This record gives sequence, structure tokens and C-alpha cells, in this order.
Amino acid sequence: MAVEYTRDQLNSLDKSALVEICLTLQSQLNAIDQKLQLLLEQVAVMNNHRFGRSSEKLGIDNQISFIEADGNIIYFNEAEAVAALNPDVEADSVETGSKSKKEKGKRAADISGLPVVTVEHMLTQEELDAEFGENGWCRLEDEVYRRYHFVPMKVELEEHHVGVYKSKKDNHFRKADHPAYLLWNSLVSPSLLAGIWNAKYVNAAPLYRQEQEFQRMGLAIDRTDMARWTIQCAERYLAIIYDYLHKEMYKYHVLQADETPVRVAKENRTEGTKNYMWVYRTGRMYADKQIVLYEYQPTRNASHPREFLKNFAGVCVTDGYQVYHTIEKERENLKIAGCWAHARRRFDEAVKALPKASQKSSLAYLALSQIRAIYREDNKLSGMNPEERAHHRQLTVKPLVDAYFTWIKQNLLKVPPKSKTANGFTYSIHQESYLRTFLDDGEVPLDNNAAEQTIRPFCVGKKNWVMIDTIAGAEASAIIYSIAETAKANNLKPYNYFEYLLEEIPKHMDDHDTSFCKDLLPWSDNLPAVCRK
Repeated sequence: MAVEYTRDQLNSLDKSALVEICLTLQSQLNAIDQKLQLLLEQVAVMNNHRFGRSSEKLGIDNQISFIEADGNIIYFNEAEAVAALNPDVEADSVETGSKSKKEKGKRAADISGLPVVTVEHMLTQEELDAEFGENGWCRLEDEVYRRYHFVPMKVELEEHHVGVYKSKKDNHFRKADHPAYLLWNSLVSPSLLAGIWNAKYVNAAPLYRQEQEFQRMGLAIDRTDMARWTIQCAERYLAIIYDYLHKEMYKYHVLQADETPVRVAKENRTEGTKNYMWVYRTGRMYADKQIVLYEYQPTRNASHPREFLKNFAGVCVTDGYQVYHTIEKERENLKIAGCWAHARRRFDEAVKALPKASQKSSLAYLALSQIRAIYREDNKLSGMNPEERAHHRQLTVKPLVDAYFTWIKQNLLKVPPKSKTANGFTYSIHQESYLRTFLDDGEVPLDNNAAEQTIRPFCVGKKNWVMIDTIAGAEASAIIYSIAETAKANNLKPYNYFEYLLEEIPKHMDDHDTSFCKDLLPWSDNLPAVCRK
């Protein structure tokens, strides 16, 4: 508590005592001002999260230049790089050009694969005679226009009659070939279950909404049945292809990982404890043969990625979560790469929290501009093979990375310790070795955005269905999301791929191995054309 002095007490003090009091007050005011600025920044960040735009793009076109002198990186145009920017462009603005004209022939291409049903609209003979007189007309070329014809979802009941035959000589029976049952004594079919899964796991429609829609169609298909079908068929059939994909994933050199919390109602744990859905995917640099796998786990500790990645040797790109670094220290054949998007995000929040007039003069804005320069130079290498990309990264990208880390270390003490800008500086410094990993490996991307984009459909879905009821439901959801996102990543239609898997896998339940899965992979040449976009 501050000491309060009366006027008489102050008049009785000597000069040195008054100086000491002034210095103390000055120090207190500086501390209060710092706290006030932090509070204002926090309020601005929260308001931006709630009401602002989510874009992190910068309108920066200028390259940050630097020279090296006596072993130190020195910027010679850092002021110019900020001042020369277009003052009318906001820090987080999205670069847009003029509205592009519609591509010629696009409509024809869009509808080229659709079946055409001809609908004729003609005048009768009587109408023609009344209009033109008897034989007073001739027919010209028809006016032709096209419209989409949409048929709402319908469900039919298939009644399968399977021929049963018996020998007249003995008790030998034979049934005609017929599709394998998904579930004994159940009305569920591959087409129906694929539709349910596509609605929930691709289009984020909870089961209760699907139940309502079925009721409006006069169908007694309730959410309990749908949940039971989902769990049983995911465990019985899709788990086979899931495990096969998990083994295939180990053949890749680069993986990306992320995780997000999920509520499981009947998880036997302390109230309020978070459960997690983890996601692993093949690296963004691999344009074909993409694999995406979800995994439900009750916690966020290191044991889960340790088990999932136990047979993987290579590089795993993450967001800086410490458990991955712990696992890296345990193994010689696993390397962790950091995420530049997470480093950038902290500075983006800092800039948005500032008044517009002072944004472009801030250290956070200059940090953003330097990170953008790193991205810009690396994007120029996108058409190269991994070896060429690694070589050119050393030539053109590494100097920018070196300059960035030198600069943030020089400016760390110039910002309030608990500010967003300071948080961005310290994050980069603590993650430096991981953020540099991409420089030596042409297959490693700069960030973990691909994993974050992959987990986004799950996050959208859980906003609609809020929670998962049981552990079995969470595990089944992980499997189905995996197949859905893997299908999307390989340009397949999830509904058709679901249906095909549910038709084919039951045929192989008596097989002694899973080699048949090779023909079911998303990139297999044996997939029917209907599965492909």
C-alpha cells in the first residue's frame, strides 16, 4: 500500500527524500501503465476474437533487406520496409484483385457429366391450325434451355429373395449368391449407412436432425438405431481399412499432428476433465496418396503420440506442444519440426490489438513482415523436388530465418514482458531449433496448417452435436472421420467411398490377412469411377 503524505510532512522533508519519493512514484506509475496497456491489449484481443476477422494475411510486398557485418545481421531498411507500405492497406487485409470474369465454357464443363432427360413442350395440331391456319406453318429449330432437376432424398425398401435349393438324394443345401449382411437381422444397408455417415461426418448433421428428417419422410429410423449401426459397422468393417492405413502411414518421411478437446458424456473421469481427439496426417508436400487418421484418447499426455508413432521414423510437424519434444528426446529416429504459422499468429493478434494509427510502426508488425518474407521466398520453391528445395532453402530462405532470430533477440527487452509481442518473441526463441528444421529437409512444410485444416471438420461437427455419448462412440467417430477426411484429401466422394467399403469389406471377413485392403485404398486403380470426383 502506498504511503500518503500531508503537505506539512512533504514541506519538512529534505531534497534527497523528496527525490526518492518522486522516483518511487515514477516507478509505480510505469508499472501501472504497463498493466493498463496489457489489460487494454487483452480486451482488444478478446474483442477481435469475438467480432473481428480471422484472416492473418498481410498486405506487405516489400522484401526486408539486411547485410552481415562482423558476424551480425544488420537491417538497413527496416524503417523503410514499414514506412514504404501502402498506408491505405490494413495490417490484416486480404489481398484482392478485380472481379474475374466467368471462365468461358465453365457451365458446359460443370454439367457435362450429368444425365440428360429431354422434356418436350409442343403445340398440338389443333393449336397450330388455330394460330396459323390449316397447313399454314412450318417447324423451325427448337428453342433449348437447361435447368437442374433435383429429386429429394428417398428411401426404398429392398426385398431380397435368395433362392434356396436342396438335393433330392441327401440333405445337401445351396443358397444363391447374395450381398453379405452388414448386421444380422437389421434393415441397415451400405447405401443407407453411407448416407448417415456422410450427413454427420462430412456435413456435420447430428443424428437427431437426421432422425427428424427421416420422420418427415415417414420413416421410423431413430437416432438409437443409427448410433448402434455406426458403432458396430465402424468397429467391424472400417477399423480394418483404418489399421491398414495406419501401417501405410509409417512408409512416409513426414507426418503432421494436432489435437482438439472433445466431451464424452460417459467417460468415467472427473467432471470437467477434457478428452481429446488427435489427428495425424501425411505431410502437405505429398500431393497424392494422402492419409488422415483420427484417434480418440482420454487425455493429452505423451503416452498417446508415443504409442501411435512408435513405428514411425522421420519428421513430425507440430504446433510446439511439449509432449512431442519429450518423445523426440527419447528416440534417435524421430525429429520434430515447428510451425511458423503459430509464431506468426501471436504477432497478428498483437497488431490487431493496437490502434490502427500505430500498427505499422510496431515491432509486432515488423515481425509479421519478416515472417511473410520467409513464406514468400519458400513459396517460390513449390515446384521443385525435395532435394532442390532443400538446396535453395539454404541459399534464399535461411538468411531470412537467421535475420529474423537475430532481430527478435535484439528486441526482446524492448517490449512489456507479458504482452502479445513479447509472447511472440519468446515463443520463437524457445522453438528456434524446431522452426529451423524445415531448412534442411525439402519434404518438411513451414507450418502445421494442413493438420489444423484437417481437424477443422471435426471442430465444426462438435459445435452441432456438442458431445459424444460413449467411449465406443468416440472411437467409432475417430475411424469414420479418418476415412472421410482421407477420401476428401484424395479427391474422392466420401458417400460413394463409404458405400463401396461397406459393400466390399464384408466379403473378406473370412480372409486370413488384410491384403485385400490394397485394392480399397483411395488411390487404387481398382476403385469404381463413381467414387472419384
